[in-house]
Formats: sequence, structure tokens, C-alpha cells
Amino acid sequence: MTATGSLRSELLEATDDEIEDAIGYADAMVLRGLLYQLTGDESVAGIESGRDLRGYAVFPEITRAEDVDVLRRKAVAFLKSYRDSGAPSIDRGPSERLPKSVSLLAGETLEGDSLLTWIEELALDPWARSHEWEEKPDAAKLQGFSVTVIGAGLGGLTAAVMLKRAGIPYRVIEKNSGVGGTWHENRYPGARVDTPSRSYTNIFGANYPYPGQYCPWPENKKYFDWVADDFDVRGDIMFDTEVSSLTWDEVSATWQIAIDGPDGPDVLSSSAVITAVGFLSRPQVPAIEGQLEFQGESWHTARWPEDLDLNGKRVAVIGSGCSGYQLVPELARQAEHVVMFQRTPQWVWGIKGYTSPFPPQVNWLDRNFPYYTNFMRLRTMARLAAWPLMTDIDPEFEDPHAVSAFNKGMRDAAIAFMEQKIADPELRATMTPAHPPWSARPVMADVDYSIYDAIQRDDVTLVTDGVRKINRTGIEGGDGTQYDVDIIVYATGFHATNYLFPMSITGRSGRTVHDFWQEGGSRGYTFSMIPGFPNFWMLYGPNTNGGLGPSSFSELTMRYVEQCIERLMQDGKTSIDVREDAYWRFNQVVDERNSLKAWSDPRARNYYWTEHGRSTTMSPFPFNEIFRLLRHPKFDELILE
Repeated sequence: MTATGSLRSELLEATDDEIEDAIGYADAMVLRGLLYQLTGDESVAGIESGRDLRGYAVFPEITRAEDVDVLRRKAVAFLKSYRDSGAPSIDRGPSERLPKSVSLLAGETLEGDSLLTWIEELALDPWARSHEWEEKPDAAKLQGFSVTVIGAGLGGLTAAVMLKRAGIPYRVIEKNSGVGGTWHENRYPGARVDTPSRSYTNIFGANYPYPGQYCPWPENKKYFDWVADDFDVRGDIMFDTEVSSLTWDEVSATWQIAIDGPDGPDVLSSSAVITAVGFLSRPQVPAIEGQLEFQGESWHTARWPEDLDLNGKRVAVIGSGCSGYQLVPELARQAEHVVMFQRTPQWVWGIKGYTSPFPPQVNWLDRNFPYYTNFMRLRTMARLAAWPLMTDIDPEFEDPHAVSAFNKGMRDAAIAFMEQKIADPELRATMTPAHPPWSARPVMADVDYSIYDAIQRDDVTLVTDGVRKINRTGIEGGDGTQYDVDIIVYATGFHATNYLFPMSITGRSGRTVHDFWQEGGSRGYTFSMIPGFPNFWMLYGPNTNGGLGPSSFSELTMRYVEQCIERLMQDGKTSIDVREDAYWRFNQVVDERNSLKAWSDPRARNYYWTEHGRSTTMSPFPFNEIFRLLRHPKFDELILE
């Protein structure tokens, strides 16, 4: 392994007290794995850990307080010694030590695909998922192959960075005026990630200095701007340009891409297309009687106006999913009165510090403790190991409210949080979902102030009997009560199950994606390919939600895509497609596995499940299987011509 890092002047100037203070904020599990990797101290490896199965995070923890103290003392001694030696560039330790170090962090022995995935996620090698040519094509062949990426959010930027590094010519088309995708569009008060920010980054961005554990939209937007600029891909993006249609031309073996941009309509040609449009990108506003009569202002959460002054305003929020639960508590702090129309309550898990920035000591550790950021990134992903436990249905478990003993523990934790916040038993009953945890998207909230606090304010009204109609001055509720408001906000979600909407995509023999997906809705082979649509891949496409973070899913898919492109060039072919029988076999497994997950429970019907009787969004696979499915293309299931 090569040495990395640079002189840490901040550490050189730190006193013993400052080091001890900072280590007091260090994660004990991270210290166990990191200290073992850097020192090989077997006494560290002997410290025991356990997993609390009662809450959302289900992270493994050091079980004894005295062991935490031991780890902190060892970490202080290490940092002091490192400081006194001049804080030089430091090697990350031997490769053969990594399996045990990562397992110590994970709280379990990792092997096989699980171990390989975790080591990649550790991001000690930020380019572990970048493409390495077996034999790089000559310049003429490489320049003759072009890729068009649609979307400059997380997936599109990942594609751009990886294509650029591989030397594959590309362009990115983005409908907005800036990068970031959903984080360029969703700017409503309270908008933030519900995945830990450290694991939301790419592995090539693992050292990005996030200021908190669950960052709000401005910080997320900063990260994507950093990727676009630091990796020099912004110049390859066509902004304010929307793709209306894609048409495969069999003669030239290219995609004809109809666009509408600042200079008007145009048609581009490309050897391959990668869509990175996301599935939460097209707002969905329900048709409600009287909408056009309303004399006030209205908009969807993804179209939040800039510089909006809510002082003295009465605001109605229609919708009680994640966006609504994030929005209402913040609106209550700004508006004169908020009326929230809730059709279905959601499960809420309280997280300490969810809306707070890191204490300064945490970022100090990121800057001064070698590789702390890497191990801390992996720590935030430890919940992935519990994904099957959180979401699998146990057919032997009998309970009217949960699908397994583990699932019941999560429900109990959510109920306990609600009981801490809401004293009124009738209101608790109103806010208790009928569906089991994870049969619908749960909501993360700060333990100090959340939707539970907001709905008990005098300036917030919770309405649970629906919307009858909208009129000139406001909304008439289901029981006939009139709620006069100045603003109506639709927190009503997105066209989440209509992947690639509203583009028209025509493949071989004039068949469209819309026609192909008439049976059962959106699907993809290895999450990314559709038969009859050659040289076409989707990033974060059907059945990719859950099991692995979106950045990791995009990186793994891009590695898969670039291997397909390499085989095309190696074999002198012009198109690569998936066999239809392989497509259906893969999706049969997806549907069978999804039928055994919590989101197949009939008590919840939302974007996790569709009118087709299946989930088009959720992945039933644990992270190690996703890694294996995307690690190498099965070329015997693909068609090269």
C-alpha cells in the first residue's frame, strides 16, 4: 500500500487537552477498527461489541463502558505520539490486515462479497470502482464511440467522472440550470437527506468535509457542485436542455436524441445512452376539484419559490409523506398558521442530532486523525448489514402489527419515541400507522423537534378526514370544514414508479419502453438494461431503492456499463443488448424476493408497490448480492452484434 496524507499543522499545534477532548467525540467502533488497522494491536481486536435490535439504526456498539474508555485512551496515545513525531504522511497499514479491521468495525466477521464490498466502501482506494482497461482501444476507436448521459444529479455526475477517467467520450444533458438533480430542485424548508451524508457521497468523494450527519439541501448541493468542479466535468454538461425522445437507428447503430435547449430543438447522435434521471424527479400533483379557483398561491414542494416570506401567511400542506413531515415543523416556525392534511401517518424514528451540525471536534478528527473519515464513512453504512433483518417477512412470526421479531422491535422503538413526544392517547392513535415498519418509507426526525412537536402547536392544525375540494379562499375538508389559507403546498410526491417519464424511448422494431413496460410496469435486467434497447443503460433504475446507497449503486452500475463498452470495442461490435429470457428470469427473482419483504404487506400502498401487484422501486437484495450481480456482466446473457 502506498502512503497517503499530508502534514497536519493543526495537529502539530494541538495540546494534549485538545486531543483528549476531540477523542471524546470519536466513535468507539470506528476506533476499534481504525486502531487495529494502523497498529495491529490485538488487545483492541479482543474488545467485544453487540447490536441493539430495538431501533432504526441497529448499529453495532461497544458493549462495555470500560472498553470504550480503553479505546479512547489508546486513541489519545496514538494521536499524541503521531503529533510528537511531526505528523508525517502515514501509511494506511498492510492489506492483509484490512479484512479483520473492517470486520471489527462492522461488528461481525465479513467474508466473500460482503468483505469485498465493505473494503471498496471504505474508500481507501477512491478509484476502486473505476474502469481499468484490459487493453485500451486505440484513440481512433475510442473517439468513435460516444456516450450521452441524461441527468446531472448524483448518478449523472458519477457517470461523467467515471467515463472521463476511463477516457470514453461523453456529454451530459441536464434539464435544470445547475447540477444536483433532486437537490437542485427540492429546496423546501426542512429538506435534507435521510441517508447519512458520509455514505451519500461517492467513494471518490469520501473526504468531502460534510458539516453534519444528515445534511440539508444546501450542503448536498455544495457537494454536487464540488464534484462537477473538482473533477472538471461541468464543461461537459448541456444545461437547461431537456430530452424529449430517444430513437434507436439500426443502420448507424446510434441513438438519435431529440432535445430542446436554449438554442431551440435539435437532434443529437450517440453510440450509447445512460439515463440518470432518478425516480423522484417529476412532481406529482393530484387532481382536486376546484384547484383552478384558488385565488392564492400554490406549488409542489419541488418547486419552492426563492426568497419566500411566510410572515403572516396561512399555509396548507397537502400530503404526509417524508416531504410533508420535514416541511411542516419548519413552516410552523415561519408562517402565521399551518394546516396539514394527512391521509396516512408514517413511522417516525427519532435520531439525536438529525438536524444539527457536527460538534467541531468531529470535523477536527476528520482533518487530523489519519483515515478516520474513511472508517467513519463505513460506520454510517453498518445498517446495511441489518437490511434483511429490518425488511424480511418471517412467515413463522405471528403479530398483527409487524412482519418479524426484528420488525416489531423497530415498531416498538418508533412507538416509544412517539410516546415521549405525545401525551394525548387519541393523538397518538391518529399518528400510529396501520402498516408495519418498512412497508412504506419511514421518516427520520430530530429527537428535539419534529412533526410530533409541530402538530401540537397552537398555530398548527392537523386534518385527517381528507380534502373534499379546493375553492377561492382555501380548502374544504372531508367533513365540510372550511380552511381559509393564503398558500397551498402539495407535498404529494413524484411519479416514482414511472421510470424515464416523460421521455419517449423507441428501440428496435419501433417498440417503445412504454409499450414494453405495459406488463408489470418498470423493470430492468441487472437493474439497468431492457431487451430491444441496445447500448442503453439506466442508473438507479427500477428496483434499486434500498439495500445499498444511491451513490454506491450508481458506481457499481457504471463499472458494469464500462465493462460492457469495453467488450463491444474488444470484439469490434456496434451494439450490446440483453436477451429477453435473461431479462424475465432476473425479474422473476426480483418479484419473488420482493413478495417476501415488508413492503409487500397489503396494509401499505404507496410508491413502494404499484397497481401491477409488484414493486418497481424496491430492491429485495442485500448489499453483497447487489455487488455480485453488478461485479461482472454475464456476457452469455447478452447479445453483441
